[in-house]
Amino acid sequence: MEKYPTRIRNAADRILTLLKTKGPLPASKLADELGITSEGARLHLVKLQEEGLVQPESISRGVGRPIQIWSLTAVGNARFPDSHTELTLQLIQTIKNVLGKDALESVVSAREKNQQEKYHAALDGVAGLENRLDAFAAIRSKEGYLAEWKKEDGTYYFIENHCPICCAAQECDNICTSEMNTFVSIVGNEVDVSRQEHIINGARRCVYKITPTI
Repeated sequence: MEKYPTRIRNAADRILTLLKTKGPLPASKLADELGITSEGARLHLVKLQEEGLVQPESISRGVGRPIQIWSLTAVGNARFPDSHTELTLQLIQTIKNVLGKDALESVVSAREKNQQEKYHAALDGVAGLENRLDAFAAIRSKEGYLAEWKKEDGTYYFIENHCPICCAAQECDNICTSEMNTFVSIVGNEVDVSRQEHIINGARRCVYKITPTI
């Protein structure tokens, strides 16, 4: 079971989004997802490769011909939003240098408070864990996180396939802690939450494991 609010544009953009959210895929799988022929998918992939956005890799899986798997390049990843990176980094560095680390922590705490107030207001009246995950994924996707969720054997996983504030988070560790605090406040007290994958640590995405406690 998987929920993902997509923003469908043209086929090329959809291919880039699929490779971002699902990871490396063969042309046949992309064709299935888009409802086009494998040859059509390959034509799009070749054009995207010429633009430097995707790259192929041949993978051998035992007997038979190697399978060609496609993934995003660094340029392809850069097509996804990164919220005003240079200005954000300059502001963080300025606060550190001029006002000190304590002042930066205060700014991050204030942002966390504002974020939580905004999200709780948007989710007011949304009852039930799955409904709240649906709504929160939609909100975060609009903010550039490409969020989705899935359920496996009674455990939920909230997945953010992109981090539009990644550069800021690398510069200021407290931002990721703040994001975790905010997510815990959204899902409520009747679950345990842990971060299983983390973009800052080199993962392709951030994944939160949500285990109901009652």
